[in-house]
Formats: sequence, C-alpha cells, structure tokens
Amino acid sequence: MDKRIKQISWLCCSLVLLGLSANARADNTRDPYQGYNRAMFRFNEAADRYVMAPVARAYRTVTPKPARTAIGNFFNNLRDVHSLGSNLLRGNIKNAGIDLMRVAINTTFGLGGLIDIAGEAQMPNNKNTLGDTFASWGWKNSNYVVLPFLGPTTVRDALGTGIHTAYSINGVVMPKDAVRYPAAVVDGSDQRERLLDATDTLEEVSLDKYTMMRDTYIAMRNKQLGITPPESEEEALTDPEADWQDSTAAASAPATTQESPYV
Repeated sequence: MDKRIKQISWLCCSLVLLGLSANARADNTRDPYQGYNRAMFRFNEAADRYVMAPVARAYRTVTPKPARTAIGNFFNNLRDVHSLGSNLLRGNIKNAGIDLMRVAINTTFGLGGLIDIAGEAQMPNNKNTLGDTFASWGWKNSNYVVLPFLGPTTVRDALGTGIHTAYSINGVVMPKDAVRYPAAVVDGSDQRERLLDATDTLEEVSLDKYTMMRDTYIAMRNKQLGITPPESEEEALTDPEADWQDSTAAASAPATTQESPYV
C-alpha cells in the first residue's frame, strides 16, 4: 500500500481514538497559517463530501476488487521509482537498492506493476518522499499547511510534493495528456476508495476535526522522522525557512557538540 494511504489511514484511526478521549490535546501546533488552513480545510471537506467521496463510492461499485488491487499496484510501482530517487538523494543506498529491486521485479514479472510480486515475496516497502529527504538534510521542523484537495501536510513536505509532481515518472510512462490526466483521476479515485471506511468512521465522531487532524498529522510525521516536538510555543511557530537558514549556518560554523542527528 502506498505510503500516503498508510499515513491517512493511520491518521483517521488516530483521530477516532483521540476524539473518544476526553484528555486529547495538542503538544505541537506549528500552525501560524491557521486562518488559511481552517478555510482550506472547510473547502476540502465540502469537495470531498460532494465530489471525491461520491466518485470513490462509484469507483468501488463499478470496479471489481481484483481490478482495484491491480490499479493500486500499478501506481504504487511508479511511486517506488520516486522513492528510489529520494533514497539516493539522502544517501540511503540500502533502501534505494530495495526500491530498485521492487521496481525491477514488479515491472518484469508483475505485468508492468499490476501484480505486487515483491510484496508477496515480503520485500520491504520503504517508501521515501522528498519531504523525508529534506528532513534528513536538516529541515526537520516545518509549519503545518492544508493544501487544496491534498489535505494536511507541511511546508517542507508540500515543496517535496510539488517537485515530485513536476518531475513525475508518470509523465515518462504516460507522455500523452489524453492518457496521463485520466490516469491521475483513476489513481486519485483508487486512493480515496481505500480510505472510505476509515473516513466514514471519522464522520461519526463529534470533535473539532481540524484540530484533531492537525495535531495527529504533526505527531505522525514527527514520529516518522524521529523529531522531538518543540518545548515552547515560540519554538513551535518558528518559520521553516528560518530553520533551513539556521541549519545552513550551523553547517559552516566551527564544530561544536550537537544533539542527536536525524535518524
């Protein structure tokens, strides 16, 4: 399963648990753009309610499960190519090698990626994004932002997503717009279909969904990246570009005792 789907599934399940907990609260709210974020969150909720979720339900109805699995495998195989590039950029040769083997096996023996042979063989699925790579380079703390249609992310991860989209392997595999754009719609519908059950459960929970979504997403990304939440609110609201500049300046300064690096 794609890393993005795993993230959102984990997010939805966590939101339900947090919503049922009377003591649920934020411990890291890097959210200086909250006015914009809340407005975009409402827009995304409306778009999902009236467009994306109905399309995903129709997709589930008309597409047999084996076909949905094959479609998901195909696009997941393409995402392994991006993971390969990101792992190479961060110098993780081991995971890059695993990504390369997954792509080679699934593309050749899995009918172009329609069958996840590597997954059946229990090969690790170590999806890495450019956001993860930027974090390994020093841009660890980043402000929360909600993107139209894409939902919760951070400035760092949004930049990675933008570069990923601009230089997507999909454009190489599907060079014609008449093929690539419909394929993107199918990919989006497939990913949304996989989340229907989780989001339907979330809708039944009465809570401030924006705050729960934000806090849980930030906690999830911190855990994935091995980041310790900032201790003060002032530190939490530090601009991500300042973090980037600070890390660059530190790299050129004389060696001093440092805290544990990103893992």
